[in-house]
Amino acid sequence: MPVPWEKYFRLALQEKLSMKIQGRNVDHVPPPLLRLLEKRQELVDADQGLQAQKEVFQTMKASLKQRWEQLEQKEQELKGSFVRFEKFLQDAEARRSRALRRAAEERQLAGRREAEALQLRAQLEELQRERARLQRRLWRLEPCARLLGQVLEQLPEFQEVPELVARFDSLADTQAALRLTEHQRLAELEEARARLQRLRDAWQDELLRQGQRRAQLLEQLEAARERTLHWESKCIQIQNTAAEKTLLLGRTRMAALNLFQLVCQHQRRPPALDIEDTEGHLEQVKLFILDLSAMLAGLHQAKPSVPAS
Repeated sequence: MPVPWEKYFRLALQEKLSMKIQGRNVDHVPPPLLRLLEKRQELVDADQGLQAQKEVFQTMKASLKQRWEQLEQKEQELKGSFVRFEKFLQDAEARRSRALRRAAEERQLAGRREAEALQLRAQLEELQRERARLQRRLWRLEPCARLLGQVLEQLPEFQEVPELVARFDSLADTQAALRLTEHQRLAELEEARARLQRLRDAWQDELLRQGQRRAQLLEQLEAARERTLHWESKCIQIQNTAAEKTLLLGRTRMAALNLFQLVCQHQRRPPALDIEDTEGHLEQVKLFILDLSAMLAGLHQAKPSVPAS
């Protein structure tokens, strides 16, 4: 698309002003503004290059049009020559074929030129869009550049804007690292609290189980004490019964020994048994009693019966 002359002169004036600014104040202009001016200069150069290419394209297009007209004229002449020189049909046909081939080649060349022109036009539109985007970005960043310049004036420890931006980036990274560390510490604290709560719950459950176990053991201890008292009383009772039985046994053995000794005295013979042989003593006393009973029974039988009055 053609560029208006007013826009072209305005771009040229901006270029001259940018060159003057770069020549005079290159030491005082901030680097971001210098980069923006360089981008603007690149856009101006690109516009000039595209304009020159467009002019060349127009020239080539006019030349191709003229050539095409010449080719059409030659084609007409060839047709007339074909009518006039029928006897040279083969040669004319060959020349015509060559001319058509050249025409086809020139048409292909014209097509390629047209494609290149379309490509250049698309590139021009893309560069114009890029220029507009960079212009909008320049307008947006211009207040930031002024603000950074004011900040540099208030902070003498920074000499250039990149130093200030680097300092800001380092502080932002430090803040992000501190926030990450804080989140990690909070997560660890929450995990420790959860673990402590689990331990407390487990301790409460264990304390409850131990209390239940203690109650069961106390019940078992009380039952064992009751059983102990019961068996102690049983043992004392058995011991008393055993003592009584032992005393009765001793008295019985003494009585049996006395009876055995009385039997021996009555029979006028010395005791032939051991003093501890209680069964033998009782057996001798039993035999003596049996003999005495038989004797008494014999006396009762031998005694005359008294007649009844």
